[in-house]
Amino acid sequence: MNTALWSVAGLLAVVLLGSSSKMFVPKEKLAGMLGEASRWVEDFSPGALRAIGAIELLGAVGLVLPAVLDIAPVLVPMAASGVVVLFTGAVITRLRRGERATIVVDLVYLGLAAFVAWGRFGPESFTG
Repeated sequence: MNTALWSVAGLLAVVLLGSSSKMFVPKEKLAGMLGEASRWVEDFSPGALRAIGAIELLGAVGLVLPAVLDIAPVLVPMAASGVVVLFTGAVITRLRRGERATIVVDLVYLGLAAFVAWGRFGPESFTG
């Protein structure tokens, strides 16, 4: 179970780290990068996109670094809970835009983040 939790947390960290590029990439370029899957950026201001990118970067760091450095590892399940909230927002955005075909990936990431939060708060806690 511990190996699965580490693997999933690492995968989510890589995904979040990659998607945090919205802090630096202009909105117009983001909207055209992945076709229909990236049209959601049109609903947000450049400042909001930078904030979302910063949250993704913090999530990526929080999923792995506290446990690796053994400094406040309780932050890992808290970061995973934050990622659950982030992807819940992504799913809601997709639903509002009627993008049901592209919602599956966000639902998978949401489930993976929930798995890490559950596992690190519960059976494979770093504190117990």
